[in-house]
Amino acid sequence: KAAPPAASPAPTAPQKKPVPTPKEEPAQEPTPAPAAEEAPAPEQPPAPVDEPAPVPTPEGTPAPEEGVLAPPAEPQAPAPEPKPEKPKAEPPSSPLSLTVEEVSENSVTLTWKTPEQTGRSGLDGYVVEICKDGSTDWTAANEEPFLSTRYTIQDLRSGDKIHVRVKAVSASGASVPATLEQPVLIREILQLPRIRMPRHLRQTYVRRVGDAVNVMIPFQGKPKPEVIWTKGDQPLDTNRINIRNTEKDTIFYIRQAQRSDSGKYELTVRINGAEDKATLDIRVIEPPGPPQSLKLVDVWGFNVALEWTPPVDNGNSEIKGYVVQKSDKKSGKWFTALERCTRTSCTISDLIIGNTYTFRVFAENGCGLSEKAAVTSGVAHIEKTKTAYQSEKIPQRDMMEPPKFTQPLTDRTTTRGYSTHLFCCVRGFPQPKIIWMKNQMEIREDPKYIAMIEQGVCSLEIRKPSPFDGGIYTCKAVNPLGEASVDCKLDVKGKT
Repeated sequence: KAAPPAASPAPTAPQKKPVPTPKEEPAQEPTPAPAAEEAPAPEQPPAPVDEPAPVPTPEGTPAPEEGVLAPPAEPQAPAPEPKPEKPKAEPPSSPLSLTVEEVSENSVTLTWKTPEQTGRSGLDGYVVEICKDGSTDWTAANEEPFLSTRYTIQDLRSGDKIHVRVKAVSASGASVPATLEQPVLIREILQLPRIRMPRHLRQTYVRRVGDAVNVMIPFQGKPKPEVIWTKGDQPLDTNRINIRNTEKDTIFYIRQAQRSDSGKYELTVRINGAEDKATLDIRVIEPPGPPQSLKLVDVWGFNVALEWTPPVDNGNSEIKGYVVQKSDKKSGKWFTALERCTRTSCTISDLIIGNTYTFRVFAENGCGLSEKAAVTSGVAHIEKTKTAYQSEKIPQRDMMEPPKFTQPLTDRTTTRGYSTHLFCCVRGFPQPKIIWMKNQMEIREDPKYIAMIEQGVCSLEIRKPSPFDGGIYTCKAVNPLGEASVDCKLDVKGKT
């Protein structure tokens, strides 16, 4: 029963809390003191609970609130510091223009372009991934990244549909993949056969005897077409002609061509009934034979007339012309008289009187001159012809004429130390004598003056004149019929 009285003082404990009575009564009531101590023990924890409620007093709260306000100010300062670290983590952008270049029955070839942004560290390469249509499992087609923008995925099953994507990879990570919009069906794309005959083979292909014939003709077609060569609807002689075929071209090869190899060869490229044809026209040529029946038709004056017929063998090439040569008996050397004569007859002129000549003719085709020539059986002797010439009587005409100047002298000004010339023109018959004078004094043999007359042009050179050489110069022409004169003034100035 002592417990209930102890509980009764408990509710009054909060009121006694500020009162100093507990300090005064510990000695008077030893028994209730422990009870009172037990009561406040549980009350003390609520006391702090009560205290936080009144804590919002201006004295208790401001300190912690100021501590709380300080931290938010501190994180604002370091906030800009992590910004420069962001570019390091930026991966490259996606590859561009991903397309399918070619599809076969077990592979697909892709091409793309480099991404616009590759990052600071640069690209490590690309990764190609595939996924079957209807599935979400993407698998890498290449083990290691590669830098080429073209890749062929091998070992695929014919008839499968696959999705393809490509990632750009760098030290910062992988880009957003570039993905084909539609799945790719793995099957062989048929292409009709087509022969791409080179331009120089569209005309007759000319080779010389003994030359090698090596011709490559490309073509198109899928699957691999059948290639057939024939000549005159007959298979080729494999002992002489070698044929090598690939998926994209055929090679026609003859080690040493002969004239019998000339002709038209037909090339057929065939796929499942579809075909394309082309013709290769080969002509193997050699020098022609010599002309036939060379004759010395006529000889007159300084001229000789020759005639002949074309060679029996033209060397499998059209005759372009003939070369005619002559040889005189004295020297025995051959000289070309006509370089290319297109007819089977000619006339050789300007032969030397008294010489005896022999002639020969070569035939010429696309391969060159014939190895042998046709030679005349006879010789042509150019004899002197007796011709009486009568001199024509020409009436004599009086050509006598007194001197007359057609171009007078002109006044000149020159600089001291620079040679100068005086010119005038005169005519007359007989040729007049020219006299040069200075200030009415005849100029005789003086090294300073050089006088000349040529074709009626009179000239006087004054070498390195000085002011003393200035004055009036006169040119006088004299012959038995009379005389004439012209003069001019020469002024010599000092150097400035």
